[in-house]
Amino acid sequence: MSEPRRIRVLYDEATIARRNEEMARTIAADAPADLLVVAVLKGSFMFVADLIRAMHRAGMSPQVEFVHLSSYRAATISSGQVEILRDVQSEVRGRHVLLVDDILESGRTLAFAKDLLAARGAARVDTAVLLEKPGKRAVHIQADHVGFVCPDYFVVGYGMDVAHCYRQLPYVGVVETADQAGFPGI
Repeated sequence: MSEPRRIRVLYDEATIARRNEEMARTIAADAPADLLVVAVLKGSFMFVADLIRAMHRAGMSPQVEFVHLSSYRAATISSGQVEILRDVQSEVRGRHVLLVDDILESGRTLAFAKDLLAARGAARVDTAVLLEKPGKRAVHIQADHVGFVCPDYFVVGYGMDVAHCYRQLPYVGVVETADQAGFPGI
């Protein structure tokens, strides 16, 4: 990766926080029983932490679990093959599961995880994503809860990375490098 010149903010911290509160209220209104939130690592860790705190403020008390899946590894384009790097430890049979991921792009990772949890006997598997890029879908899947519809840029921050960099940023942005002339449409 070349040295970044700057990061252009797409969704700032306050905007993300407001949207998380809205999503939590919507999820709570559905009144899921025995809810298990399953976060897809690594990219969703900041989103799920903020979302479950917002769910608490909305009167919910879900249990939380993690699955580590990868179709990217160190690349910026999905390989098309999803690997389980760390599996869910909790029993999902008969439970309402909310699968949380950072971004819905090709849909392969989310569809794989949703099918896996359903095959293990989850009573219901809903999905929540911070970002959706509908133009890149390779499989048929729609998220039940979407934070933002995102322009077709490689985004970083708020848990998302490129080569393990930028996860710590409290916002979502695009890395602008010296060889880029800008990002039309932002």
